[in-house]
Amino acid sequence: MARRTKIMATVGPACDSPEQLRALVEAGMDVARLGFAHGTPEGHLQTLGRIRDAAAACGRVVGVLADLPGPKLRTGQFPEDGILLAVGDRVDVVAGTGPSSPHRITVDHPALLDDLGVGDCLALGDGAVVLEVERTTVGGVVAVANSGGWLQGRPGLRLPAGRNRVSGPTASDLDLLRLVTAAGFDMVAISFVQSADDVLRARQAAGPGGPLIVAKIETRGAVDDLARIIDVADAVMIARGDLGVECAIEEVPHLQKRIIRTCVQWGRPVITATQMLESMVHSPAPTRAEASDIANAVFDGTDALMLSAETAIGRDPAEAVRTMARIATTAEREADYVQWGGRLGKLQRLEPVDGSLAITAATSMAAWQVALTVDAAAILCCTRSGATARAIARFRPTAPLIGLSPSPATAGQLTVSWGVLPVTVPEYGSIDDMIWFATKLVVDMGLARNGDNLVVLAGKPDDPDPIIDNLRVVRVR
Repeated sequence: MARRTKIMATVGPACDSPEQLRALVEAGMDVARLGFAHGTPEGHLQTLGRIRDAAAACGRVVGVLADLPGPKLRTGQFPEDGILLAVGDRVDVVAGTGPSSPHRITVDHPALLDDLGVGDCLALGDGAVVLEVERTTVGGVVAVANSGGWLQGRPGLRLPAGRNRVSGPTASDLDLLRLVTAAGFDMVAISFVQSADDVLRARQAAGPGGPLIVAKIETRGAVDDLARIIDVADAVMIARGDLGVECAIEEVPHLQKRIIRTCVQWGRPVITATQMLESMVHSPAPTRAEASDIANAVFDGTDALMLSAETAIGRDPAEAVRTMARIATTAEREADYVQWGGRLGKLQRLEPVDGSLAITAATSMAAWQVALTVDAAAILCCTRSGATARAIARFRPTAPLIGLSPSPATAGQLTVSWGVLPVTVPEYGSIDDMIWFATKLVVDMGLARNGDNLVVLAGKPDDPDPIIDNLRVVRVR
């Protein structure tokens, strides 16, 4: 069976040419991430076009996510080859926008002195490098490295918890959100979400019919308001780097499991991110611990796995994607998805919902059960918004799940959902026409043959308030 867990790869200098992007798609990239904390908006829009071209050349639907900067502090640019900061090294940390060096790190934070005191710790990048303030100076501080590491590009910098008084999304983020919405990005990630209100502000800026709003869980406030955030967001990203800086490191694995479990239960795609194959930034192969980390995220039920520096600035971006794909595929063969779906079905019966959501919940659970009973070759979900495909994907069905939509935007958004193969189809005037086309399509794709059973979910195409209220079993003849 094809891999069901999706792979999101960050596009950066190491992989932004047309040839490199096509190599990423061929290696298995399902979603491309563009980090707006680096580069320029104009440059990212050009990269968006190259990603679309690469996906079309490979005959695949590849989603594109714009990751907004948020209020995250960043250092000035380090030398192109980076620097190695060793334990015990002393460095000046100053407010400013100039380049950083091995002895002087600039930070785009004018009020740096107002927020720092002797003994405070600063975490750089994903928290691997930690500096402790020894003394304050005019315009900055002198700090010593308690833990060292490699610094490259413009890594983020975290102040002690509660010191950064800016919340996200910022006014600049909202301007960028309108830009990427108009440009046709499939998803937008909101950085440093503190509460559900931050997500709602982003949704208002995007307007109706905009991209999926992905809430990044990387602050203590977001953990405390998790249920409300999941309720109003379209998807969630577990940004373990900053989360591990703000929360105790031993909490992060348990928070990851809790967030994934809750998102799957609610039908929200969830992305597990940060340092999944970090060693492959410089090494041709991952560590055993990294392979175990990826497998455990798959066992937890994550929808997608994300690569950051591994593809953005790594030595072999396509190999990083291939490696992640192999590990995820092997883990899926060992995962007990039947048990997962059964457990979720019991929870759904205990927590009923009202209105159209109740119909979607009932038909999606019924489709999962019917597919198991008749040993379906595939589940075909005819969906305009993608909501029904996401609803059934949360049961982690063993049968291939095809999401058929007349909306290219919906197809792009479904690339982050576990197990969903998105396909763009024409508009059809009746349910019978849609079901006939869907059946023919999976036969032509080689996913079904004569005598196979297919489970089809569909709603009336002309319904002004479409609800998936038709569930059929089709025998291929």
